[in-house]
Amino acid sequence: MLKSIDIKEIEAIAIEASDAIMKIYVKDFSVEYKDDKSPLTEADTKANEIICKRLEELYPTIPMMSEENKEVPFEVRKNWEYYWCIDPIDGTKEFIKKNDEFTINIALIHKETPVLGVVYAPAINEMYSAKKGYGAFKNGQKLPLVINSKPEEKLFVVASKSHLSEETQQFINALNSKEIEQISKGSSLKLCMVAEGIADIYPRLAPTMEWDTAAADAVVRESGNMTYQYENDKPMIYNKENLLNPWFIVKK
Repeated sequence: MLKSIDIKEIEAIAIEASDAIMKIYVKDFSVEYKDDKSPLTEADTKANEIICKRLEELYPTIPMMSEENKEVPFEVRKNWEYYWCIDPIDGTKEFIKKNDEFTINIALIHKETPVLGVVYAPAINEMYSAKKGYGAFKNGQKLPLVINSKPEEKLFVVASKSHLSEETQQFINALNSKEIEQISKGSSLKLCMVAEGIADIYPRLAPTMEWDTAAADAVVRESGNMTYQYENDKPMIYNKENLLNPWFIVKK
């Protein structure tokens, strides 16, 4: 199944969705709030429509899970071998603030593992993509682009711009390095920064959902890094009964 999927087609879908949302981004737009108090804009809805429609046209046999679609019961999806995991706009709060740090995330999951991911940040024109066995790339350049040869001297840590928890900050403060440089970033760009090598570690001791991380996690893994569960140091898994991610650490 994976071999038959052209990642360039998935990148093209992300770009098509981005064209639609950027038209909304540059003007005034309304914000609604879902039951869980998370924000929703017309851009989320529009991007979701485009992505789901195009994926269904290209790969009609692969089911989909999206943040903006009706949740599929676990009894149904537990039998999925492959499925798309989509966040049409990751970092809606960043989109609303107009700080450019939001992404379109499209991942292909095989059972419980992300095996393909496209993360596109249209406002800054950064395209991250990965396919298992083929490597990870940023705008066509193979990742990592940077390697920190002396993390014991200086460690680059990236953390959430809008959701920095007290537990995450305590974890960062306890890291063993002579100097720690802390960077704030929005959306799944944080995972991509570790894949790229401009950050050494991304601790997330706060809630996220599977669609928030799946696409970037595929990029992380193909770059030679891993997203580990904080509590047991095992790789993060997907298509769980509860779609809430555990706390996690992205690192080498």
